[in-house]
Amino acid sequence: MQDEIINRVANSKLITINLEDYYPQGKRVLFDIKEWLFEGFVLREKDFREQVKLFDWSQYKDAYVALTCSSDAIIPAWAFILISLHLEPFAKKIVIGNLELLETSIFQDVLNILDVSEFANKPIIIKGCSKKPVPQNAYIMLANKLKPFAQSIMYGEACSSVPLFKSK
Repeated sequence: MQDEIINRVANSKLITINLEDYYPQGKRVLFDIKEWLFEGFVLREKDFREQVKLFDWSQYKDAYVALTCSSDAIIPAWAFILISLHLEPFAKKIVIGNLELLETSIFQDVLNILDVSEFANKPIIIKGCSKKPVPQNAYIMLANKLKPFAQSIMYGEACSSVPLFKSK
């Protein structure tokens, strides 16, 4: 008589948290203002304001937008603020920076409202590999938020996890 194969992972109390499950839908856009600068380096206020005024911002409806300037121009803070005020009625979120900073900011918002009390005194695995662009900072933010509640925190998959924290 052969021994029955038992799936110990399925029968365990381990809870796997996959940050992909919290990934908000919506287009991510890097908006570069370089093309609105004179010769790509000089912000002429009158011309810049005219570009902002005439631009069709509605194309960014429900998008997440990172504002940047890919040239070495020195951009006054008001320029990005002006753009954000025009984007605000359409975009879900606006930041100054690159797409990684945008994703980090999006996940910060998501994790700020995540109720982790359901994970109290339970062993948690933070799933590592993802197909969506989950920023590394999101894993750190999640682990720090879970630490006061979780019995233990591991990273990876149930079959090959790396222990990170165990409560006393």
